[in-house]
Amino acid sequence: MQEPSRVTTLKIKTGKFRIPRGKKIDLDEWPTKVEEFYKSEQEYQALLQAHIEGLSSRQQLHCASGRFALLLIFQGIDAAGKDGTIRHVMSGVNPGGCEVYSFKQPSMEELKHDFLWRTTCRLPERGRIGIFNRSYYEEVLITRVHPEILEKQNLPKHARDDKHFWRDRYRSINELEGHLHRNGTKIVKFFLHLSKKEQAKRFMERINEPDKHWKFSMADIHEREYWRHYMHAYGQCLSATSTDHAPWYCVPADDKDNVRLIVSQILLDAFDDLSMAYPKLNAERMRELKAIGRSLGARGARK
Repeated sequence: MQEPSRVTTLKIKTGKFRIPRGKKIDLDEWPTKVEEFYKSEQEYQALLQAHIEGLSSRQQLHCASGRFALLLIFQGIDAAGKDGTIRHVMSGVNPGGCEVYSFKQPSMEELKHDFLWRTTCRLPERGRIGIFNRSYYEEVLITRVHPEILEKQNLPKHARDDKHFWRDRYRSINELEGHLHRNGTKIVKFFLHLSKKEQAKRFMERINEPDKHWKFSMADIHEREYWRHYMHAYGQCLSATSTDHAPWYCVPADDKDNVRLIVSQILLDAFDDLSMAYPKLNAERMRELKAIGRSLGARGARK
């Protein structure tokens, strides 16, 4: 049995996963696996449960405070574990204060707008948590690997022909996130960094296990052929868009349990960075509540 003190006091130092502002990164130099933060399945479950309970209490304060919105963005190659991470880490939060959006191929309506429009419509309000499973970052990732996709966006010729096209898209993203930060939205971004070998293993699981068949698509195999292109696109994107107010965390994703502990610790830290407090009641409101309490007590005594 694990020592209870270890379970309650272990705090993962997440700074080493944060990509510094302006740092040019090569994803080949960033690990896809690190030493486990747990020594047994029992300890992992205890650590995760402690994190989940911490997130639940902080969400309640977040909702009551109503001063900030929290936006979480998850990106990663196919089979990196975005869905499972969201499901496990957020299992203890109140669904009424949290919304998850998965962004797939843009609709015809969405293609008629700028590339930020469809996600802007889904931004969380103050007091709530918004989770983007994929996001506007697809427009500097998959579109960079497959630039032919841009033809469907019917962009003006001068925009498509601009040699600074990708730089300008990064700038648009940074300006949006800067605007959101100035207006009370805390943004935390996760890149789940999976190895090509581990991706192949997970694809085989999807093929061999009947209850995972629905997860597998031949398109996944097709995109795997562009692995190096995707790693380059991700490296460029993370380098250009990790800022002090909207940082990227490059989370080693080969170990699913480790991912969940790292991500949940980052979220705990993000909540603790916010200046949240329960609303203070004025004297009139306190008198009103006391009067209601006395009335309820009197009615209960008569029954």
